[in-house]
Amino acid sequence: MFFAGYGDIMRVETTGASWQTAQQDRLGYSGVEASHTMAQTDADRMNEFRSIIKRVGAKLGIDPALIAGIISRESRAGNTIKNTGGWGDNGNGWGLMQVDVNPNGGGHTAQGAWNSEEHISQATGILVYFLGRIGKKFPTWNKEQQLKGGIAAYNMGDGNVHSYDNVDGSTTGGDYSNDVVARAQWYKNNCGY
Repeated sequence: MFFAGYGDIMRVETTGASWQTAQQDRLGYSGVEASHTMAQTDADRMNEFRSIIKRVGAKLGIDPALIAGIISRESRAGNTIKNTGGWGDNGNGWGLMQVDVNPNGGGHTAQGAWNSEEHISQATGILVYFLGRIGKKFPTWNKEQQLKGGIAAYNMGDGNVHSYDNVDGSTTGGDYSNDVVARAQWYKNNCGY
């Protein structure tokens, strides 16, 4: 199935993971290769959620590979939160996709179990919301640029996206959308998402 409504994830330009992000796995390199390595590390755990990811993607019109890329980045397919009951980011993030529950941040209410379809639907709905906001804010950007901007906004809010050239300027690690895109591209190419 091809998800073109929000742009083609395979056509989004990416520089991949920053050095800071790559150090999660103590990699001696950064960039797209590092993002691909981390996605591959998470692949077996991600398979546990494959059917849910595909259902939610089809329901909301989001490429399942992108959902997998966010899950890999946010919780390493559950690996970083499985012993915390689904909580991360010092209690400010919930679930596989780390929905922001901080009242001074996203202010969302956690829905469903941390690894449930309800949670992934909620988080993907938040992504769709930001894709719409970025599309309105930057109507001259092409669909792939808007997709990348929406991914960055998922991490830091659309008010922090000011230009395409510095789309990740305020994101965690300074690379959020670039890393997520590279991971998503790996899942699309190698895991059939």
